[in-house]
Amino acid sequence: MDRRKQLKGMYKSMKPDMGVFIVKSNLGNKCHIEGTQNLKGAMNSTRFKLNLGSHPNKELQKEWKEQGESAFSIEVLEYLKYDEDESKTDYGEELDILKMVWQENLSQKGIKFYKSTI
Repeated sequence: MDRRKQLKGMYKSMKPDMGVFIVKSNLGNKCHIEGTQNLKGAMNSTRFKLNLGSHPNKELQKEWKEQGESAFSIEVLEYLKYDEDESKTDYGEELDILKMVWQENLSQKGIKFYKSTI
């Protein structure tokens, strides 16, 4: 029973990777970026929504449907580290800033963004 409690406690203390990821067209010069507190979950969710045809970004969704999953790459741009203050749970502002920094960097490189319809 102690082992079970210990494993449960370890699971609860696990923190998912957070940061910014990109969905980039390999055929065009366009991308979609998102900031999230759970990179793995958000990336899987994005791929699932795109394959299902229900992603909120309609322009990205249209190209995904026309060109197929193999015409895109989904990868992490940057990880955001957790604050040493364990009580902090909301990293929304930091993720928004990180996303804006990446949008600026990519824009300067001439990369376009899918129009957000959210």
